[in-house]
Amino acid sequence: MISALSRQAATRIAPLAARNQQRRGIVGWMVNYPDKVMETKKLQMKGGTCQGDANPTWLKQPGDKVPLIFGALLVGFGGIQAAVGFYRLATGKGKKD
Repeated sequence: MISALSRQAATRIAPLAARNQQRRGIVGWMVNYPDKVMETKKLQMKGGTCQGDANPTWLKQPGDKVPLIFGALLVGFGGIQAAVGFYRLATGKGKKD
């Protein structure tokens, strides 16, 4: 009895689900996004893949230098701040009385 009712319900609901299945709305731009993997792969593999520090793979794309410079500046700023802090701790300067 229950299996017959569930089968009838499934046969009525299945066409409704199939009809609305491809309406993606907000996800449509991700599904229809152009595939640029092969272009990037060609760029990354240009000149070989085992090149060491002479031509690193992570610097081959056009926008790769900006994050490198930002990271270097961030690490440099942190290093200078740490050195100033160590100096102040060692000499006792910059205390709040």
